[in-house]
Amino acid sequence: MDDQTKNLIKNHIDNNDVCLFMKGTPDAPQCGFSMAVSNMLKILEVNFKGVNVLEDQSLREGIKVYSDWPTIPQLYVKKEFIGGCDIIKEMYESGELKKTFDDKGIPYKK
Repeated sequence: MDDQTKNLIKNHIDNNDVCLFMKGTPDAPQCGFSMAVSNMLKILEVNFKGVNVLEDQSLREGIKVYSDWPTIPQLYVKKEFIGGCDIIKEMYESGELKKTFDDKGIPYKK
């Protein structure tokens, strides 16, 4: 991965408390998994930044290298990689996602 791509990814993660690398945008997801994670965050009324990896092939491949995670979407909270769709779904259903937001001081709908 080139430095420009790495810096772009790092800037998104550093400058947004909740950052979702996804296919499409929160208002127009372009894959079911991205839509699922985006919808969970919307239900919780979490303020998050959606980054469309489809706009840039180097970003799409770079985020997988950056996180050492093979799939998209990828959720970061306060610079920490939380997981992809299956992990976020499990955390959402178990209440662990809310606990993560509480622990990191992220406001959400209680």
